[in-house]
Amino acid sequence: MTLTAARGRARQARKSRQARQATGWRPPATAYGLGLAAAGVAAAWTVHRLFPAVPLLTAAVVLGIVAAHLPGARGLVRGVCRAGLSFAGKRLMRLGIVLLGLKLSLDDVLGLGWATVAMVLGVVAATFCGTWWLGRRMGLRGDQPLLIATGYSICGASAIGAVSEVSDSDERDVATSVALVTLCGTLAIAVLPLLQHPLGLDDAAFGRWVGASVHDVGQVVATAQTAGPAALGDAVLVKLVRVALLAPLVAALATAVRVRARGARATGTEADGSEAEGTRAAEPRAVGARAEGARAVGARAEGATRRRPPLVPLFVLGFLAMTALRSTGVLATAALDAAATAQELLLAAALFGLGSAVHLPSLSRTGARVAALGLCAWVVIAGASYGGVLLTT
Repeated sequence: MTLTAARGRARQARKSRQARQATGWRPPATAYGLGLAAAGVAAAWTVHRLFPAVPLLTAAVVLGIVAAHLPGARGLVRGVCRAGLSFAGKRLMRLGIVLLGLKLSLDDVLGLGWATVAMVLGVVAATFCGTWWLGRRMGLRGDQPLLIATGYSICGASAIGAVSEVSDSDERDVATSVALVTLCGTLAIAVLPLLQHPLGLDDAAFGRWVGASVHDVGQVVATAQTAGPAALGDAVLVKLVRVALLAPLVAALATAVRVRARGARATGTEADGSEAEGTRAAEPRAVGARAEGARAVGARAEGATRRRPPLVPLFVLGFLAMTALRSTGVLATAALDAAATAQELLLAAALFGLGSAVHLPSLSRTGARVAALGLCAWVVIAGASYGGVLLTT
């Protein structure tokens, strides 16, 4: 009996071993992309060591763009590595921003003052309303004016994605808006540092200007770090004030969509406000179809409302918690140095992933009117931010 049981266990172990050999072990979907991001960070570090004038984070962004268009690596970036690179661009970026809070104390946060907060609110309002109005005047299709206005005024591609879910925007409009905002934000990394001294901005003022005018959090970090820690700290603080405005904006749009859908159901009109033609008795089926469409719009609006982001994003809370921890003075210098190194490596990996998402051929097909709107919006937010910084300095 014991011998029979032993043989049974041996057969079971052999079958399990054969099954593992047949299927093979597969790494997580993000492993390849994270490995490529690590290689990109190593390459960026090498470039920084060979050319100290080139910051590590700037080199990471440029190498990410190069990898996305290099014949040998292009297939990997768009294929098996895409999930890991996207993970790096989002998750690792947030972790890096959390650790960045250890570079700031509560005194630094209070040092911004209410004048700077008011300046940021004014810049966001002017950019959003001005870009939306101008896009309508230029006759852009669909939700492009709304999406571009949101991306420029709040926080780039992430804001566009959040608003597009609420407004149920066309996928082509979303892709075009994301491409445009990504291009302008990437160009800001190279252009804005060149304007610091001609515009007469010291490091702190330059950081506030960058935080109020550059779109994505990662692009803000890459741009402001060229002027040193003082500029980077102020830039991130100002940028986080803009990020916090995403939640009320999405909530307002979700409410507007829901109210419009209820109005459509009550009056028998289409979701865009046009009168339903099927109110005649000869078209009962059309009336029913439009009613179903109105109910579907309402369902999407209610679903979008449930998907609203939290009032304060989790990584913002983490950033504030690290700032509070730094303000207590309990952390040793060695711990702060280790955190600073980890933060820089995480941000470099995130910016490599962000750069790898830029697709230059797609950007060239966005159209002249969309490009003109993007250029005008860029001038508006940069000019309004510069004026606000001068008034609050």
